[in-house]
Amino acid sequence: MSGTVGEASDEDTSRSIWRTITLVVVAALGVFVLVALILTLGDANRQRDRALKLQTHSYEVMILSANLSGTIARAEASLGRYVISADTNLGQTYSADWQLAGQQLARLARITRDNAEQQALIIPLRRAFDARGAELSTIALNTFYKRNGQAIPLYYKARQSASLSQIDDLLDKIGAQERALLADRTGDAMRSVARSSGLASTLSVLGILLLVGAVALGWLTVTALGQSAVARAEADAERDRAIELEAAVERASAVLLAQESKLRQVQKMEAVGQLTGGIAHDFNNMLAVVLGGLELAKRQLGAESSAAHRHIDNATEGANRAAALTRQLLAFSREEALRTEPIEPVALVLGMSDLLDRTLGDGVSVAVDAAQDAAWLVRSDRHQLENAVLNLAVNARDAMNGRGKLTITAAGVTLAEGAVGTCHAGDYVALSVADSGCGMSADLLERVFEPFFTTKPAGKGTGLGLSQVFAFVRQADGQVGIESVVDQGSIVTMYLPRYREGSAVAPRVETAPDTMIEHLALDILVVEDDPRVLAATMGALEELGHRPIACDDPLAAPGMLAQAAHVDLLVSDVLMPGQTGPEMVAALLPANPELAVLFVTGYAGEAGGEAEFGGHHVLRKPFTLVALERAVAAAIAARAATILDRLAAA
Repeated sequence: MSGTVGEASDEDTSRSIWRTITLVVVAALGVFVLVALILTLGDANRQRDRALKLQTHSYEVMILSANLSGTIARAEASLGRYVISADTNLGQTYSADWQLAGQQLARLARITRDNAEQQALIIPLRRAFDARGAELSTIALNTFYKRNGQAIPLYYKARQSASLSQIDDLLDKIGAQERALLADRTGDAMRSVARSSGLASTLSVLGILLLVGAVALGWLTVTALGQSAVARAEADAERDRAIELEAAVERASAVLLAQESKLRQVQKMEAVGQLTGGIAHDFNNMLAVVLGGLELAKRQLGAESSAAHRHIDNATEGANRAAALTRQLLAFSREEALRTEPIEPVALVLGMSDLLDRTLGDGVSVAVDAAQDAAWLVRSDRHQLENAVLNLAVNARDAMNGRGKLTITAAGVTLAEGAVGTCHAGDYVALSVADSGCGMSADLLERVFEPFFTTKPAGKGTGLGLSQVFAFVRQADGQVGIESVVDQGSIVTMYLPRYREGSAVAPRVETAPDTMIEHLALDILVVEDDPRVLAATMGALEELGHRPIACDDPLAAPGMLAQAAHVDLLVSDVLMPGQTGPEMVAALLPANPELAVLFVTGYAGEAGGEAEFGGHHVLRKPFTLVALERAVAAAIAARAATILDRLAAA
């Protein structure tokens, strides 16, 4: 019995040992299966995360390429509407859309940097984009300067441009490559997941055989890991959407702020222009008083007063110089059709010395360097050419922060076909403005001639100076070249075609001859709101032997004209409170058809000639007695000729 019990005890002990060993083995196998499952699932998660990341990258490339194509299309549509309507807001919308397209292209280049095949497509895409930008910029410039007759054909021609087709083809290739990569990456991910799933299934079956608890634990682990992966993917997606929304809001805010800044700058420039015209108007009124008073005083002095004559002559010369400077300032503020004439550029620049000195300030030294062949002529509008030189000089001053050396160089050059931009082969006058300022980088040089583009801080410029120079030179069949080195300075050169068929025309300078013309005494109604100018004009007309009648309010002129027994001539200022001179004359002439009219003005806005004032004669302030006498005679003669024509027609 005892032997049997002992044997049973030994068997139990043996079973216990084997159970223990089995439990240990099963536990070890369970731990192994658990570890293997954890490692397998971890690898599967890493593969899935990597696949998701690659898929996200592919989707980003495809979306960005599609967005780039859409932005380009939107920009060209805005340009088309701008060409048709000439609405500046549409031009600014086009500019903003095209800049956004450039940013999208730069981002596309960054995110495809790890793909050599796509980088090989990005390089020609960037070239095509730059070429397309140059075409559209030319259309925008023509539209901005009201040359719709050129802009519309260029726009329709640009729709068939090779660069547009190349952009579309390259974007399609990039999208197709990325879709192929996405398919390959998705296949790799699916195969990796399949392998991981097969191994997990095998281990799960083994775990079930070994330990139901281990299988349950493994199942719970898989479930927990799966939920964690889904939650992480959802969190990543939400974070990406939040980032995209934030970037979109920032872009929209930046565009809005830029538009508001441009609008404020335009309003400021308009106010400054009006203020400048008003100052010039008042300055001319004062000059009229000075010149009239000096000439009247000179007539009253005896011949023996040589010292008084000398001092009066000096004062008259100074006033004439001030008047010449004022006329030069007014020339820059007016808008009129181009009046081309043969011009010697060096003489023109030297004649601007006073204006340049006053505009640039004492901190900028100006030097003019003229070669032996600088006497070559160009055919251009004098005021426009002076304005272009002044624009370049002001830009140079700003680049030098108001202190440095500015060199203006004129030289004759012979260019081959296409040597400089679109210039044809031939002789050109190269008029350069060089500064010692901060210079510009290559990125800025590509955009300096774009309308509305400026590197100046808000409120310091509209970005139209260089674009105006570009448009003027291109209108003259020339080209603008620019060279710049950062921290060393810039050189802007205008290449203007040489003119060989005439001689230079000297700037028109009003001179007063010493002799007076004979005339009859006239009854003249003088309408002028400024009492000083009115007194000076009355004195001048009395000195000439006429019988002037003073009127300081245009609204009172009809009553005074009705009360007067006879009036031969109406002399009127142009801008007066209550009613302008042309408005007053238009109301008076129907009842007084034989009344001669002479307008006297010095306001910058009146850029035109007699056509702007109904065909009546115009005398510019300040004027001399001789100029006034000749203007009165011309107005009377013109009215007499008109009356004779009416009689002949009747």
